[in-house]
Amino acid sequence: VSDLRPSALPGSFDVSRSMFDLRSPPHRFMKRYDSFSSVPSSTSSRKDSQGSNRSLDTITLSGDERDFGRLNVKLCYVSSVEQIWITVLHCKDLSWPSSCGENPRICVKGILTLPKPVHFRSSAKEGCNDIEFMETFVFAIKLQSLQAVRLVFKIQTQTPRKKTIGECFLALRELSSEESSHWLDISPPSK
Repeated sequence: VSDLRPSALPGSFDVSRSMFDLRSPPHRFMKRYDSFSSVPSSTSSRKDSQGSNRSLDTITLSGDERDFGRLNVKLCYVSSVEQIWITVLHCKDLSWPSSCGENPRICVKGILTLPKPVHFRSSAKEGCNDIEFMETFVFAIKLQSLQAVRLVFKIQTQTPRKKTIGECFLALRELSSEESSHWLDISPPSK
């Protein structure tokens, strides 16, 4: 690119010192920024919980960030007979610790957190990527009692030993006679 401007007259403003001067190499005055921060992209890194910087492409997922899978359930409340119908359909993309073996037997334990908790458990199935349960549990409970409680699901191994490997929950504030389907993200068991 050639400079088409007439040479600068004595005493006139010299644009070459301006950051907008197209004659100077752009990298002298410009910095690139990440799209959501004002941190120069050449130093893009994140601080982990200990405060040390790690490059974005070397971050490995810790136990809390790993994908533990999802549980699919259906709920329905039949008001005429005051019953809640809970159907455990299946677990997808379930992961479990290597200490549980390659294909542990897995079941879903459910708990309605009423003052006197109601417990139920599915049959145990062989652990795999997509475990089908297709089991329905029916309890006679007044709707007013259910609207303040949670439905907790614990994913458990039965073999080689009984162990909770994940859990998820669902609030029951909006139960209705219309059957509703829910995909719940499974998280690590609370300590």
